Amino acid sequence: MRAYKLILIALTLLLAVGCGRRITVESYAIVPEPVFLVQKEGTFTISGKTQLFIDGAGQNSSTVNYIKKSLRKMDIRTSLSGVDNDNCIALVINQTRNDVIGDEGYILEVRPNGIYISANTETGIFYGFQTLIQMLPEDITKAHYSKIIMPCCVIQDYPAFEWRGSMRDVSRHFFSTKDIKKHLDLMALYKLNRFHWHLTDDHGWRIELDNYPEMNDIGSWRVDRDDQPWGKADLPREGEARTYGGFYTKDEIAKIVEYAAERHIEVIPEIEIPGHCAEILCAHPSFACANDDTTYNVEIGPYWPPRAILCGGNDSVMQFLKDVMDEIIPLFPYEYIHIGGDEAVKDNWKKCPLCQARIKELGLEGEEGLQSWMIREIEAYLKLKGKRIIGWDEILDGGVSETATVMSWRGKEGAIAAAKRGNDAIMCPIGQCYFNFYQANEKYAPVGFPGFVSLYSTYHLDIVPTELTPEEAKHVIGGQGNLWAEYVNTQDVAEYQLIPRICASAECLWTPAEKKSWNAFRAKVNRQKARLTSRGYNCGESSFKPIIKSTASGDNDCLITLDWEVEGTQIYYTLNNDTTGSGILYTQPFVVPSGTYVNTKSYLNGRLKECPYRFHIIRSKQ
Repeated sequence: MRAYKLILIALTLLLAVGCGRRITVESYAIVPEPVFLVQKEGTFTISGKTQLFIDGAGQNSSTVNYIKKSLRKMDIRTSLSGVDNDNCIALVINQTRNDVIGDEGYILEVRPNGIYISANTETGIFYGFQTLIQMLPEDITKAHYSKIIMPCCVIQDYPAFEWRGSMRDVSRHFFSTKDIKKHLDLMALYKLNRFHWHLTDDHGWRIELDNYPEMNDIGSWRVDRDDQPWGKADLPREGEARTYGGFYTKDEIAKIVEYAAERHIEVIPEIEIPGHCAEILCAHPSFACANDDTTYNVEIGPYWPPRAILCGGNDSVMQFLKDVMDEIIPLFPYEYIHIGGDEAVKDNWKKCPLCQARIKELGLEGEEGLQSWMIREIEAYLKLKGKRIIGWDEILDGGVSETATVMSWRGKEGAIAAAKRGNDAIMCPIGQCYFNFYQANEKYAPVGFPGFVSLYSTYHLDIVPTELTPEEAKHVIGGQGNLWAEYVNTQDVAEYQLIPRICASAECLWTPAEKKSWNAFRAKVNRQKARLTSRGYNCGESSFKPIIKSTASGDNDCLITLDWEVEGTQIYYTLNNDTTGSGILYTQPFVVPSGTYVNTKSYLNGRLKECPYRFHIIRSKQ
């Protein structure tokens, strides 16, 4: 009987393997685009007999464990081999450093006898493996394939920038650790390496404090108005229970940091100084300015202008901030801490006797000088702990130390000013990197923050401003996309807002500018969406409003070029008052007189997408 059961089990396993489908990968669609990729003659087949060979990394290192676990999730059940045999996926740390690929680069080869990934570090091996994942079928995490036939190729790859970030706001709306881990998985797939965690703001304090428990008992909770539209919620009633919110315990944060580290992502916390602090003043009213009689609440909707500000003349405020830093430093073992510094409305400082006394005592240049002093004080304290600060570009307004890093969000000007004075800068201009804005016509999208940031505009971000000299340009260390959560109240909405714009951001930050191609990227997006949908992500659809360009032609004419975001889109156009016909299928640029109206309709798979659009063409004056 026992022998019969063993035979039955063996037959069942054999049947399961035999039922798997064969698939041939015809071409690769990798995001971000590698520095160098060339397909070659021949193929390699991944099968149940393929083994995993590791050289130079411990078989139980976090990277190797991640790779083994990922392969199992894709139903690629490799066994470990002690020898680099044929039919292996080989992961090799270089014994002799390859200076071309640096610390994060890799070389990946699909050969007729196996797959070979080499790098100088485990980080490079990790990124090479992320590329390999994208070379496999899009539905690899759902479908079972007994054989995957892959075209041979050679890839040499390394990042253009060291800071490749993604920011997540968890104050306006609170997200579970499971949601944050899913965000980190998305980052890892696209080789993003800095998770900027916006943990504090007017709408809730999200990090556990031992020394100031009121921040968690009071500052982390607000009246629940999530059943009402953001911006139209009823004001809190006196005595109404605060039931919406929460905070991450130190144990939860430690697990998130560890999870991120396994994916070669650094977690950068943000603690807002000195504004955006209504939640602090709700829990600790004594930290407000001396003559500020406002009763502060943890905010439930739009809060503008954000007048809540910590008193710059109160020594207990500075002690609070230092105590907070003491509690968070052990949780985040990386170089940077973000200290905010943005949108601090200083009306209360102008009236506060303590703030004015501090300004006079220290000889500061008004209220901007007081903010600069507060930031420098915290920076000096953090330096003693081995940390550096990042702040939003407002930290430049009152002057900042030469070691502070500036996050340029109000445009590119902050990065330009920072780099010219020798400060490092990170690019995230609002018009191209704020993923809380709509990415498509708001009539056909979930409710978002008023504004429009298209996939096209995100992809065409120039990380290094042309106004900088080559020496100044070295101070631009990268960029990131920012997801603020005013209208983002679920993980599904967060993913809709992130995808596919996070793909465009990743390619801007990894791929050299000269290797980027909008047409090639656009062609890859649908395959990326299919891959992410298979993994359980909710993808945005992008915009179907044509991208129209007009250039002067002849004496009074304009040459019209139309472009689109979604691969497969067909655009039909008519002119002036002809809005009823099917129109002309756009295939090439066309000329119209200045003053012409161009009417467009976009179709995908034979269906009208969004709505007709109308453009008035006016030739610009030379």
